[in-house]
Amino acid sequence: MRKNIDIDETTLTKLKIIAALEDMSVKGLMEQAVSWFVQQKEKQRYKNLSIEEKEDLGLLMLMQQVDVDDTVSKDEFFKALNEK
Repeated sequence: MRKNIDIDETTLTKLKIIAALEDMSVKGLMEQAVSWFVQQKEKQRYKNLSIEEKEDLGLLMLMQQVDVDDTVSKDEFFKALNEK
C-alpha cells in the first residue's frame, strides 16, 4: 500500500542524512523507527500492568499456544480431575 505523507524539509533532510549514515533508504529508516516506537510503547504498557493483569496475559499467551486438535475424552478429563 502506498501512502504519501507531508514531512517538513528540515526533518526530511535529517532523515536523508541518517539514512545515508546507516546505509538504508529513508523509507526503511522510517519503518524501523516506527517499529521501534511501537515496541517501546508495548513494553511501557506491559510494565504498567498490575500483577493480576500480567498473570492474565501470560495465561492468554499459553492458551494461544495450545493445539486445538489435541483433545481428550470426557472420561480422561474427569479421571485427571479426580487424581488431584
